[in-house]
Amino acid sequence: MTATPSQPEPPPMVPCAPPPPQHRTRRRHTGHGRRRTGAVGDLLVLAGLPLIAVLALPAAFAGGGTRRWFGGRAEGQRAQAQAAKDDAAAAFYELDTAQRDLRISIETIMAVDDSPAARRAVADFEELGRRIDEVSHRYISTVDAHDLDRDDLEASAAARARSELTAAKDELGRVKRDLDRFGEGLGPLLGKAETQLARLAPAVERARQSLLAASNALDAVRGSGLRADDLAARLAALGPELTRLNEGAGRHGVPQTLERAERVTREAEAVRAEADRLPERAAEIDTRLVSLRTRAQALTTRAGQVDPVLSELRRRFTAACWQDLQQVPDQAAETVRQAERKLAEAQAARDAQRWPDATALLSTVRALLNSTDEAVSAAGDRLRQLNAVQKDPQAEIERTRFAIRDAQRLAMAGRHTPDPRHARPLDEAVARLERAITTLEGRHPDYWHFLTETEAVRRTVSRVVAQIREERGGGH
Repeated sequence: MTATPSQPEPPPMVPCAPPPPQHRTRRRHTGHGRRRTGAVGDLLVLAGLPLIAVLALPAAFAGGGTRRWFGGRAEGQRAQAQAAKDDAAAAFYELDTAQRDLRISIETIMAVDDSPAARRAVADFEELGRRIDEVSHRYISTVDAHDLDRDDLEASAAARARSELTAAKDELGRVKRDLDRFGEGLGPLLGKAETQLARLAPAVERARQSLLAASNALDAVRGSGLRADDLAARLAALGPELTRLNEGAGRHGVPQTLERAERVTREAEAVRAEADRLPERAAEIDTRLVSLRTRAQALTTRAGQVDPVLSELRRRFTAACWQDLQQVPDQAAETVRQAERKLAEAQAARDAQRWPDATALLSTVRALLNSTDEAVSAAGDRLRQLNAVQKDPQAEIERTRFAIRDAQRLAMAGRHTPDPRHARPLDEAVARLERAITTLEGRHPDYWHFLTETEAVRRTVSRVVAQIREERGGGH
């Protein structure tokens, strides 16, 4: 016989726990032979396993302390509870994301809008934030209160966890829907805020570019020999405003920064436009100085011609026709002298490049010369009018009567009787004309009184005509 090599001793056998009841029941129905064969087979299988595995098997077959391999009601409840936990976590994440997105919108509105509607929106968001904190705290407390990974989780505990987690998910969903509705209502405010924010950077850049353009225009003007001190002072005053613009809207506020940028742009563009026009303005002032000086000289000559006109008026007409013109020569000479003094001051202001002063003085000179021109012209006009009415007073009478008849026809248009408001002043105009005509009788008629009366009658008639047309045009 061949010697059999010695085998190591098998590890000590650990008694196996009795099989679960259902397993024992199933074995009672088998034959004795099969029961014996199964036991031997089991022994051989166990003999071939490592010691640790063998030691672990009894615990795997034990009834308590571990999850059951074959499922059951507890495992089903655990799965449902875990699904409810996952759904609640998803709802919590959605709510948190929506809140963070909406907070950005609220901060955008707060940065731009300080209206009552914006303040109310901020307060409503804060109230929603408190609700979100409450439901989030209850959700986290519910998650912490249920350990779904416990080996000994009972079916009742799993069912309770599922119910509470489902309730937490529903509550998170309700708050999320409220938050969504609130966000939809922010549309107008958010649109306005975003529009202003979109305008901010371009507005600030326009202000900077306008300041640069004004500075360049001012340099060009100074290079041509014009000082433009007033424009330089206005441009320097915008320096602090540029500093505030550079500090940004975060410090000074979006609306205030927008308003500042627009104001700086307007003022800088005005400085640039005036700087560009300054050479032309200087040339225009020079031209006006020459023109007004020439006009003053011409008026001096014309004022000297008033005395012969007055002499003829005195010789041919009554004192009432020329007495108000007696002071015209002296007044004209004095006014011209005042104009010449102002012209000298305007020239000095132009030489000093005080453009606003020069412009104002030239306007004063023009007004003085205009009044002198009217006074000097009045004497010649008076003589022409008196000559015309003396030659043919009937032409003035017919002219006035035609105006009255035209107004009377308009007052009667579409009516059987005229409106007393129109008829009365027209009747008074007729009577006044008749009285004026009587002043022409006698050796020395007061032609000037006659002319002023007929002119007054025509003005009255013109007012009545305008009133009638206004009333009929307005549907009265």
